[in-house]
Amino acid sequence: MDNQQLISLMVAMPALFIILIVWSVVWKGLALWHSARRNQPWWFVILMFVNTLGILEIVYLFGVAKLKTSDLFKSK
Repeated sequence: MDNQQLISLMVAMPALFIILIVWSVVWKGLALWHSARRNQPWWFVILMFVNTLGILEIVYLFGVAKLKTSDLFKSK
């Protein structure tokens, strides 16, 4: 591995972590907001403490809450 490849790898990894953090925070925020508005405290607690990089949050929003993509950012 030459120096150019090593520098590219070092630059790419922090960017990946930042992307994963933003991805996770957005989905977690949406899921927590919708579970609180639907008065589902158990879902709120589970979503608050279980970190799955957005997977559980997406399952909740589209599988349990049965929301459509257009409903994600709407307030009543």
